[in-house]
Amino acid sequence: MSVSVIAIDGPAGAGKSTTAVAVAKRLGFAHLDSGSLYRAMTLAALDAELPIDGQRIAALAESLPVRLALTADGFRPEIAGVDVTNAVRAASVTARVSEVAALAPVRTAVGIMLRAAASAHPRGIVMDGRDIGTVVFPQARVKVYLTASSVERARRRLAQEGRSVHAVAVQRESDALDARDTADAGRAVAPLAQAPDAVALDTTEMTFEEQVDTIVLLARKAFS
Repeated sequence: MSVSVIAIDGPAGAGKSTTAVAVAKRLGFAHLDSGSLYRAMTLAALDAELPIDGQRIAALAESLPVRLALTADGFRPEIAGVDVTNAVRAASVTARVSEVAALAPVRTAVGIMLRAAASAHPRGIVMDGRDIGTVVFPQARVKVYLTASSVERARRRLAQEGRSVHAVAVQRESDALDARDTADAGRAVAPLAQAPDAVALDTTEMTFEEQVDTIVLLARKAFS
């Protein structure tokens, strides 16, 4: 693998994306957002009124095409050459993206697109998800499994969304995250898992700056 890759995996609510963006900025790398690509494929399927069928969605994505385009600021999702950065955040897409992303042909197609996008960046990329170090970039030189207790992840998510961080709300959100973790780890296609060579980073007692510093240090040692 010629491109320098940092793979950050972990459960829902662990702060993977915000951490990946900060790490990429510190290193002069680009953040490669796999979620935006799954959303773009979902948007394309909805616009074409396709059934949720993996083969048909993957074929449509190839023909349009759906891709992540390299820009001066990193990558942006495009459908048939049109920037869909904002469109992929529509509620209709959010409601269906998990269903689409669980389909094996879609995940295979997205993996190919992500590797192609990464190869276009001149310096390196930081990518986050649930199967980046195990499936998408198994040869990444830096792999981090970012996690925290479900209670702490619940607190952070509520605070980030501007919701009340009281005991009942935290417990409700924590239970939902535990259920999501179980589902992600047990799915048949690309389950949530820590790669054997990944560094486990439990951020329950860490500040955001500390976790970013830790990953940046790992990267500088690996790529020096």
